[in-house]
Amino acid sequence: MLRLLLAAALVVSLAGGSAQAARCGGDFNSFIAGMAAEAQAAGVSASVTSAALGGVAPDGAVLAFDRRQRHTFNKSFEQYVSTRVGPGRINGGRALLQRHAALLSRIEQQFGVPRYILVAIWGLESDFGKGDTGKLPVIRTLATLAHDCRRTDLFQGELLAALKIVQRGDLPLRDLIGAYAGEIGQTQFLPSSYIKYGVDFDGDGHVDLRHSVPDVLASTANLLHMSGFKMGQPYGEGTPNFEAMREWNRAVVYRKTIGYFADRLMGQ
Repeated sequence: MLRLLLAAALVVSLAGGSAQAARCGGDFNSFIAGMAAEAQAAGVSASVTSAALGGVAPDGAVLAFDRRQRHTFNKSFEQYVSTRVGPGRINGGRALLQRHAALLSRIEQQFGVPRYILVAIWGLESDFGKGDTGKLPVIRTLATLAHDCRRTDLFQGELLAALKIVQRGDLPLRDLIGAYAGEIGQTQFLPSSYIKYGVDFDGDGHVDLRHSVPDVLASTANLLHMSGFKMGQPYGEGTPNFEAMREWNRAVVYRKTIGYFADRLMGQ
């Protein structure tokens, strides 16, 4: 998911201030040196910044994709949902609801987000972890977008958050792989959301949103819970829960698709 919050969010750096220490544009290596200094000031070790940023180069394909994707949600709801929610995906989601029933019950009890919404998001974002979650090195992707001056504050903050994921041991650098805007894992968290909302629900000491289904679903629930989602309340357009899902995706058509898919999973 290329969340529309990318176009508007103001990301605060891990040090607590605006991520503006490195100047966008100009010499890429100088920019990276500035980002390394910013990261170390935010508590990321020199060994992590050296391993992550040493030799990194801009990715032209990432910039090209970034300029193409802004009209992703220009389809009507009927057009969009017809391409995203079909019998195969509904049946797959229902099977996973049964397989993970105990896990989903625990998540509902702790976070107050219904299982049907969580499984719908999981299906839409990555076909329940079986689909494309991205194949790009997140550090390279975010360094490229941060150096580009269109949204440098946003992506400087995301780059710092990605380095923090490595610093705290959630994912090793070799496993920090994601999509074209740096989204990571089975429900496609931006690094800042990974840091803010990630939950170690399988108890292994790490938040792993690429491989751990408990971490993926609990973290998704935590994001919605912290955004104000209320269990047992309607989630259709115009409701508080629909507004709470805006933190997940600002596009109305996408949030309507989540609700539609959740209803189909319930058999409605």
